[in-house]
Amino acid sequence: MDEQACPRCKTTKYRNPSLKLMVNVCGHTLCEACVDLLFLKGSGSCPECNVPLRRNNFRVQLFEDPMVEKEVDIRRRILRDYNKREEDFGSLEEYNDYLEEIESIVYNLCNNIEIIETNKRIEAYKRDNREVIQRNKTRVGRDEYELEEMLELERVQEEARKKELEELELEHKKKKARDKQALIEELMHSGKDAAQIVSEFAEKAEKQREEEKQLPPLKSINEFSTGIKFGQTTDTTFLPVPKSEEGPLFIYEPLELITEGPMPPPPSDIEGMGYISHIRAETPQENAGGFTSTLACQRALQEALQCLYYTSTAGMAAGT
Repeated sequence: MDEQACPRCKTTKYRNPSLKLMVNVCGHTLCEACVDLLFLKGSGSCPECNVPLRRNNFRVQLFEDPMVEKEVDIRRRILRDYNKREEDFGSLEEYNDYLEEIESIVYNLCNNIEIIETNKRIEAYKRDNREVIQRNKTRVGRDEYELEEMLELERVQEEARKKELEELELEHKKKKARDKQALIEELMHSGKDAAQIVSEFAEKAEKQREEEKQLPPLKSINEFSTGIKFGQTTDTTFLPVPKSEEGPLFIYEPLELITEGPMPPPPSDIEGMGYISHIRAETPQENAGGFTSTLACQRALQEALQCLYYTSTAGMAAGT
């Protein structure tokens, strides 16, 4: 905890547990009190690197290393403009080169390497790709809006669950107080043996604890696993499933296969009698799709034996 300290007033987390460190765009930190003192006159600069700063440049430090905060801020700012996706490139190699360029820009800005040249590269890219950047921003905006809806729904559910747990805990405390008062009154006014009364209350409390360990009944499901409620749609409109009072909509009836020839051997005979000795084995991709060499061999035998018993009516008339 001593490592997290304000470089200006030297206050540490050990001396002040409520210490809140703030980090600015240059990656240097100050505590919240020193930030307020720095901007008493309305403007100020970083005490370590003298970079001009504004009050809204500071935000609460989340990571122990302030340079991580600086990189996160720079990466977020760069990716607002470098927002192309893989489908915007003709090949994977071009997309990898684009990602490598982003990483080199972030590295230069984080380590103060060729700052002027790097900013010129960024401005040139923004000029040359203005339409693509705007189009992708619009697309990302829609995705973020849907994500925010899902996060908001999750937050509401979490708050409802927290409130329910608080109510259950409060009810448990009240019940515990009532049981304690009942035990005291029983000991004061009952003519039974005190040890027997305490034993009975202990057995009753143990039984109640066992009942509390049981899981609560599951709530009715009213949403998909993605967080979208039933009835809420995004781009696709789902039609309701038609219902019929006369019976099921569809009854499966197996197909009647008329081969007009000998039946092919079952899969066990195909594997045991050497039918697949000269047939290549299925690939893992074919096997994942449900195809096997035995199934292919059985289908080939079925087609070879089909219609061997077939006799046309014209041929029978000519024979007679």
